[in-house]
Amino acid sequence: MTNKFTFGATVALTVAGIASFAAFGIAESDSTPVSDTLTAATIPADQQMTIWRDPSCVCCDAYADYAEENGYHVTRIDDRDFDQRSVEAGVPAQGLGCHLAEVDGYYVSGLVPVEIIQRLTSERPDVTGITLPGMPSNAPGMAGKSGTLKTYAFGEDGVNVYSNE
Repeated sequence: MTNKFTFGATVALTVAGIASFAAFGIAESDSTPVSDTLTAATIPADQQMTIWRDPSCVCCDAYADYAEENGYHVTRIDDRDFDQRSVEAGVPAQGLGCHLAEVDGYYVSGLVPVEIIQRLTSERPDVTGITLPGMPSNAPGMAGKSGTLKTYAFGEDGVNVYSNE
């Protein structure tokens, strides 16, 4: 009788284990990790920012942090050739910033203040993007915005001042 009981208990536990494992597997495959809940479909396009940057550039990380603090979901991509990518995107070679970003279909080169990016994505001018050339010490990502920064728009119509504030 003990052998029948042991055999029956073993079978019952095995079946219960398989059922639990199967249920766990189903539940696991249907669940979405919290980190994946913020997808391109759930974040407005004008709040998504992809930054191509030199991986050793500290100011680019500070700028990305600044953008995140101002509501952007930032994807950082290490790219030692971001300057070549920038020129291929249409940024004038003499107007390169310290990284290249893409926001809502526009290219943004350099440490452009978020207020100017927000204006760009809300006004939607017929340009390829904007650039803040170089690495001005009074720009976000450096010492913080202070004073005047001259941002340029670039596109099929050439290069023009977009903002001087």
